[in-house]
Amino acid sequence: MRNLRKAVRIRTLSTLTLGVSAVLVALAPAQTNQQGWPSHAHDTQHTGVSSVAAQPLRRIHWSTPVDLDPQLSFGELLIHYGSPVVTPSNTVIVPVKTGSNRFRVEARRGTDGSLLWKLATTYSAPSAGFTPSFGPVLAQNRLVIPDKGGTVLVRDNPDQAQGKVTRLIFYGRKNFEADPATYISNVKINTPITVDSKGNIFFGFVVLGPTPIGLESGLARIAPDGSGLWTTAAFASNDPNITKIDMNCAPALSADERVVYVGANSFDFGFGYLLALNSQTLQTINQVRLIDPATGLDAEIPDESSATPTVGPDGDVFFGVLENPFPGHNDRGWLLHFNADLSQEKIPGSFGWDDTASIVNASLVASYHGTSTYLLMTKYNNYAGQGGDGVNKIAILDPNTSMPDPILGNMVMNEVLTIKGVTPDPNFPNVPGAVREWCINTAAVDPVTKSVLANSEDGKLYRWNLTTNHFSQVITLTGGIGEAYTPTIIGSDGTAYAINHAVLFAIGR
Repeated sequence: MRNLRKAVRIRTLSTLTLGVSAVLVALAPAQTNQQGWPSHAHDTQHTGVSSVAAQPLRRIHWSTPVDLDPQLSFGELLIHYGSPVVTPSNTVIVPVKTGSNRFRVEARRGTDGSLLWKLATTYSAPSAGFTPSFGPVLAQNRLVIPDKGGTVLVRDNPDQAQGKVTRLIFYGRKNFEADPATYISNVKINTPITVDSKGNIFFGFVVLGPTPIGLESGLARIAPDGSGLWTTAAFASNDPNITKIDMNCAPALSADERVVYVGANSFDFGFGYLLALNSQTLQTINQVRLIDPATGLDAEIPDESSATPTVGPDGDVFFGVLENPFPGHNDRGWLLHFNADLSQEKIPGSFGWDDTASIVNASLVASYHGTSTYLLMTKYNNYAGQGGDGVNKIAILDPNTSMPDPILGNMVMNEVLTIKGVTPDPNFPNVPGAVREWCINTAAVDPVTKSVLANSEDGKLYRWNLTTNHFSQVITLTGGIGEAYTPTIIGSDGTAYAINHAVLFAIGR
């Protein structure tokens, strides 16, 4: 059992400039008008909703590798590539893996993909079944980037070729400078970064060995004045068996930004919690142990997942987990559903594994005549080889009405629309109807054209028309490959961006 005496919160000035004397850096507020695509799943609620119409999927404008050293395992890419982000001025920031565990960011012009600048980092990802995502975020006119030792880099003026770079350290500059080798070796950021509208930075970190100040894995917050604050996963969950924030789990914020939501689990055990924390103090508001809704057993929270919380317009929170026992639900997991303070569990969705649900305004679906003001778009695979029929789908679900689960019979969110993949799966030639699976961890919702952009392992990007429930556009990016799930985004000028076979493609008219 861990010593909870060490589970304290630390406040300290936490900046260290690169190559110049230390100064405080005040981050400008993040975009509140949702221009561009500033973060993982677009915004701090992870809605995946674009503010502009996606261009027609007619041709590939440009492409660039996101991995200079792709490492295949039996023909699959076992990695979660970080989400590109796009400034309001249409500069595309691309996270790039440059070696087996080395990363940089590249800034490219959205119009033609030409390189504007690049910045090497000293970040290395912690070990996991799938390499965790390297997830920078925009804070209006600054870019916040994960780096070594649990620190972050802040690069000014991402739209310009030159920009000052500053380092922020949540546990204190003096602590880091006193023993940098120890912190670099033992402290690693393990989630994409989230920034609120005031410039507060949130991320999970893991501690893999002893440090002079007794750091333990948890959630960090860096304020606009550079001061740092942290809480351990054990303290926040009130469970000494919980030892870290979920791998790849980008923190989400309530609409008023008073609450931060994040998952927490353990290096040693499969179970976990969803946490609701005060975003200013990181004090726990509530924690809920995550339970398989069909069996009543602890849901599994594997490090291979990249599920993050989604916050609905009404404040409800959605979070994906894996079933227990596995694969009793055909490796689909569940999309657990809670009210804003996590005190009430609501109707779950029938798919949650490695997925971040997207928000779809109910008015975008002409055939929907229910009472919910918004619906959810999720992946809806039914994996052949894990008990499923291989008829892999994507779905629009009603979070407030239920139906019997098609596999186990417990009550789940009602299917409003579903649509199956197109390309037969060559891995299952003897399974009738088996198609290649959807490889999204976040989709892009285009409310202007009433459609969803979704990427598939068949190497194609699809536009799903929500009015007619068919794929109105499709473009081939690659021949297809088995890979961990990838983000799909829409840039400031409506260019669509999708990752396939370790390459980012810019697609439009």
